[in-house]
Amino acid sequence: MRFGTLADRLVLIDGDRALDVEEHSDGRFPSDVNAALARFGELTAWAAGADWSGATSFTPEQLGAPSPRPRQVFAVALNYRPHAAEAGYQAPDEPLLFTKFPSCVTGPITEVTLPPGKPDWEIEVVAVIGAGGHRIPRERGWDAVAGLTVGQDLSERAVQLQGRPAQFSLGKSFPGFGPTGPVAVTTDEFADRDDLAFECRLGDERVQHGRTSEMIFAVDDLVARISAVCPLLPGDLIFTGTPAGVGNRREPPRYLQPGEVLVSRVDGIGEIRQRFV
Repeated sequence: MRFGTLADRLVLIDGDRALDVEEHSDGRFPSDVNAALARFGELTAWAAGADWSGATSFTPEQLGAPSPRPRQVFAVALNYRPHAAEAGYQAPDEPLLFTKFPSCVTGPITEVTLPPGKPDWEIEVVAVIGAGGHRIPRERGWDAVAGLTVGQDLSERAVQLQGRPAQFSLGKSFPGFGPTGPVAVTTDEFADRDDLAFECRLGDERVQHGRTSEMIFAVDDLVARISAVCPLLPGDLIFTGTPAGVGNRREPPRYLQPGEVLVSRVDGIGEIRQRFV
């Protein structure tokens, strides 16, 4: 199942066709993503037999964030060994968690106003939480995930790294700094949900690429470790980490500039596109 939002309403997606969930379930499921994902098992069972005769067409520019109002947005630092090395750190023994504030979350095709400083890119595969839960064991970790989507953990490095110790969250939460989409894809759609290829390009240059099999802490492990402390709620997001190739670790450093376009792709999901002004 592939799901997303159009006009802030939950829809199922098949190519360029969309099926409004509330309308075509005769009100059984709400248009609100969080409320519908709270009944994720029921939703997927209904979706498997949904009648697509009333589907409508859409353009990619019309899509919103697959989970537009997450109550919690978790992010993982240094979850790929090459990125830890380029940043000058040892690979962590425990996940290094921070948050992006939910107000930064946007849809897949956006225009982002760059703040002053050192704005940077970080492609990430993002897990969208379904029914959620507290103290979820790792063997049930994937069961808590409604789907995977593409994300960018855009980061303004001057704010992110100011102070001792540095604090991450503000520098990663400027307006538009959490683009996600174009859709969320349930894990049964992938040949191997633990091994997805991804890349991002800045203009014609491929600046990052990797596979989720290279993560230090896999998605199910992250779900277990986070939910051991914080109950995961329907629609929550987990930005699972970025590989090597970010701008501030280049020689010389390279930062996002007005007029540039960043395209981020994950196999089996699609792409998001940000233009900077």
